[in-house]
Amino acid sequence: MKVLIDANVLYPTVMREVVLGVAAAGLFEPQWSDRILEEWARAAARLGTEGETQARGEIVMLGARWPRANVTYPPELENRLWLPDPADVHVLAAAISGSADIILTSNAKDFPRNILAEEGVARADPDGFLLGCFEAQPEAVSRAAESVLTEARRLSGEDWQMRGLMKKARLPRFGKAIERFA
Repeated sequence: MKVLIDANVLYPTVMREVVLGVAAAGLFEPQWSDRILEEWARAAARLGTEGETQARGEIVMLGARWPRANVTYPPELENRLWLPDPADVHVLAAAISGSADIILTSNAKDFPRNILAEEGVARADPDGFLLGCFEAQPEAVSRAAESVLTEARRLSGEDWQMRGLMKKARLPRFGKAIERFA
């Protein structure tokens, strides 16, 4: 299954790390475009130059880890597409060009399911998507989440609990399911 990951899932960090950990476990093939990655870097720039620099470094590492994940599309593809927010048409164009099955986004209102279905693409929110992955392969997904939890504890110096960390990352249902599994 190919999943195009929107910028609002790649940034913030915990959500991105869980999603990509699940991808690394082999549950799906991640995709993105240069423009999506640029949106992530610009969002991180709001934290200052250090935030943008860190994001750009992480983007380079993503490219090395998933060299086939970057999707390109002909610019004219955008001309035939419509979404409620014209600034999101590039995401749909990338999904179509990459033959993605799903657009993973936190932005439901600007990606109506009926419009996406016309292009053969579905939409999923990160919490529901990760919950579905967990239900399909609980051990693999739990290991990915535990790895993120361990890193969050190491980097922050705080004793995060799984459910609290996932809730903070806007993944409350996923966090609840993972906590019950542990």
